[in-house]
Amino acid sequence: MIRFVFSFFGAIFSMVTLGLVMGALTVGAVFWVYGRDLPDHESLANYLPPTISRIYSTEGRIIDEFAEERRIYAAADEIPDLVKHAFISAEDKNFYLHAGFDLRSIAAAAYEAVESRGQSVRGASTIPQQVAKISFLSGERTVDRKLKEIILANRMVNSLDRDKILEIYLNEIDLGFRSFGVAAAAQTYFNKTLADLTPQDAAYLAALPKAPYDYHPVLQVQRATERRNFVLREMFQNGYLTSVEFEAARAAPLATVQNGDYEGFRKQLPPRDYFTDEIRRQLSRDFGDQGFKSAGLTVRATVDPEMQDVAALALREALEKYDRSRGEWRGPAAVIEPDALSGVGEDGTAAWRQALAGTAVARDIPGWYPAVVLELRDTVARIGIEGWDNGVDGHFIKPADLNWIRGASNPRDILNVGDVIHVRHEGGTEDDPVFSLRQIPGVQGGFMAMDVNNGRVIAMQGGFSYQHSVFNRATQATRQPGSSFKPFVYAAALDSGFTPATILIDAPIEVDVGGGQVWRPKNASNEFYGPTPLRTGIERSRNLMTVRLAEEVGMRTVAAYAERFGVYDAMDPFLANALGSQETTLFKMVSAYAMFANGGERVEPTLVDRVQDRWGTTIYRHDDRVCEECSVYDLPTGELPRIKTDRWQVIDPVTAYQLTSMMRGVVERGTASGTVNLGVPTAGKTGTTNDARDVWFVGFTSNIAAGCYIGYDLPEPLGSGASGGGMCGPVFQSFMMKALEKYGAGRFEVPPGGRFIKIDRFTGARLPDTATGDSVVAEYFREGEEPVFGITFDGGFAMGANLPLVTGGSVAQVGQGQSGTDENTSPVAPGQTSTGEISSGGLY
Repeated sequence: MIRFVFSFFGAIFSMVTLGLVMGALTVGAVFWVYGRDLPDHESLANYLPPTISRIYSTEGRIIDEFAEERRIYAAADEIPDLVKHAFISAEDKNFYLHAGFDLRSIAAAAYEAVESRGQSVRGASTIPQQVAKISFLSGERTVDRKLKEIILANRMVNSLDRDKILEIYLNEIDLGFRSFGVAAAAQTYFNKTLADLTPQDAAYLAALPKAPYDYHPVLQVQRATERRNFVLREMFQNGYLTSVEFEAARAAPLATVQNGDYEGFRKQLPPRDYFTDEIRRQLSRDFGDQGFKSAGLTVRATVDPEMQDVAALALREALEKYDRSRGEWRGPAAVIEPDALSGVGEDGTAAWRQALAGTAVARDIPGWYPAVVLELRDTVARIGIEGWDNGVDGHFIKPADLNWIRGASNPRDILNVGDVIHVRHEGGTEDDPVFSLRQIPGVQGGFMAMDVNNGRVIAMQGGFSYQHSVFNRATQATRQPGSSFKPFVYAAALDSGFTPATILIDAPIEVDVGGGQVWRPKNASNEFYGPTPLRTGIERSRNLMTVRLAEEVGMRTVAAYAERFGVYDAMDPFLANALGSQETTLFKMVSAYAMFANGGERVEPTLVDRVQDRWGTTIYRHDDRVCEECSVYDLPTGELPRIKTDRWQVIDPVTAYQLTSMMRGVVERGTASGTVNLGVPTAGKTGTTNDARDVWFVGFTSNIAAGCYIGYDLPEPLGSGASGGGMCGPVFQSFMMKALEKYGAGRFEVPPGGRFIKIDRFTGARLPDTATGDSVVAEYFREGEEPVFGITFDGGFAMGANLPLVTGGSVAQVGQGQSGTDENTSPVAPGQTSTGEISSGGLY
């Protein structure tokens, strides 16, 4: 009997042992089969997730951010224990104990699935398993994927520190609202740093991995609160919270940004504008668009936020002034179906508010608000305004508000119910605010300002509204610069032996452009003025003088100078291009003018001072000049630190000063004298193309260069009264008045190697050193070159024989007729011209 019992139990033991061995072999075989081609989990030791790239102002404030996945990387030692404990309690309470997978959790999940006959299928994944799935595997629910996940998790915990695994998990998980990782989610839901989270905040975040889009803090607030409280209870039971902390956190309401309890982080940032988007565009060329958005870069922008606002306002005022002067209403910004305006919306507010909020109209214009027409009465239109209380009876567009619109005396003439419009807040009282009807101008333009010494762009506005049109007209729009190009012709001449007092003939010209066609450029005044000094030619923007000068110097020489200044990458050496017919950008023009201001040094414009990678290492710095004395505390009195530079000298400093002096004449008595008057030495040049399709002004003080252009995106005439001085001059003036308050300005530095000689600016004749009067100007001549007076140049064109060729012109006495409008850059080409000789559209 005893033998039988021993035999029986021996057989059972053998079977169990054999079964265990077979089971172990089977598990081993499974692990071997599924573990052969798995990814290298050790690569996680060098985990570098995509993170947000941020742009900071010069004051160190975040002004924009770009991301493919909105993630703020937080190292394990930067994540508070409270946050770690919340996620461990919610997702994997045995995280520090198991072998990468939790058999008890797997068994419980399997039992629940069998008991519910497949109706209740929940995951039993540990945190290492979730990391394996997120990092290496797909999200499909299959046995194969689960086995691979378990194998990878086991290998992971045997080779990586547990805190490293937790760090990867807490930075990688999707927590809703395009927020990846706990740091970004803390900002998205609470606008807090991880260190500022309360137990209830951390518990809500830990509730989200299970189903991040099923626990919305507004739409599913009850469900989200219940899940949060479950996590709090787990934290309490695991010993991470005291009973007092648990009860207080459980009783707290679910307060989030989405509920309106906190101001959203994005609302604290300024609206995206042309400046930061241009940084994104330029850095995307270097890193690739996806690379830039995921590299975690810290970008220090050159923008001065205060001056950026001034630039935007100055350009907007000019564009709107012109637009309103045309008297044309171009229709609503959007249209809402009238049926969608009545009743109450899903969020409990008036339906029209919800409908208006969903319209894609510009909201980045200070003082402007979207509004919708709710009702048309006899003589008024009742409107609802976004962000404003509707008051007792509402707000109205009245007949007096239509005075600037041609042919409209009643709102019914231009508006319909459901029209989305813009209104501007004009003041009034809190109970009775006043609004006026506005519209986005049809005309557009660009503005840019930069430091002439280091190239730092302090302001850039690429249009009326970035949200209305993201096309940056300061950097992307190629336009004809017109007369604003002429200084580069004069630069080539001055470097070739000409002086500001050199006499050039202002007389008619005809040029055979081939095919039997003749080009006859003319001055804007349709007059010609005979022998005239170069100074007067640029002050009065004489086209005929500029063409003759370009012919005298040679267009290939002019083209070489334009390329040295960076105005063009490759300029066509056609004579018409001396008058600015070849297209370029405002960005290039302003930076080229900065080289006149700084003494002729090549300076590269930049929107970025410095770029640092995610570890804080500087990978780009714009200003690479060396200043060894900047750290010396005991410099002799009156001495300044010397900055060493190896920049290219584009033109001789004497030439740069001569041109600056001549362009001061443009501002003081020339084509910009009526609109630019800063009270400090200022130089610049206007530009107006054929039919005033583009108008320009580019100018500078001793430290800041700025420029403006205005025109339609699809070029069309701006009208007979349009000019660079009249339209762009006020933009420059408005901006620079504020810039002077902040940055100041001084005299233009006189370079060594020259001397002043007084001349008559009308005749070019030399005058005694004691001469005074309106016609007297002190010109700067190079040392060692005795100026020769009385020689007249005609550019190789016959003078007298050509006089009859310009019909309708008249000859003014030299020194008279000097107060005309901007002599635009507009050479006229009668009939059809050959391809290549004249730029597209026939504009010069």
